[in-house]
Amino acid sequence: MTLVWEQLVVDAADPVALGRWWAEALGWVVVNDDPEEYEIRPAPDRLPGVLFGASRDAKPVKNRLHLDLRPDDQEAEVRRLLALGARPADVGQTGEEPWVVLADPEGNEFCVLGPRRP
Repeated sequence: MTLVWEQLVVDAADPVALGRWWAEALGWVVVNDDPEEYEIRPAPDRLPGVLFGASRDAKPVKNRLHLDLRPDDQEAEVRRLLALGARPADVGQTGEEPWVVLADPEGNEFCVLGPRRP
């Protein structure tokens, strides 16, 4: 049996705006610009993608699933993402972690990791 991870689905109040934000943040391309199901991928023919689907449900609590991103330069990447519209997020971290928790424009948390340990 073969199983392929096709995409991650994210509920969004504004799928187009959130999808565009993540496409810019990740440097990915838009493969479907439907306002109800906006999808981005690393390249048009590369999986997995992220599909932003329309939802009227409010995000009540911290995400149970989040992305961990590992840049070459954590400090520079955090500055860039904040300039794009991310904001700092508090999910109970102590301040001693080697990652920074941010939230996208709709409040979905993600981590910007520090350098990989040898």
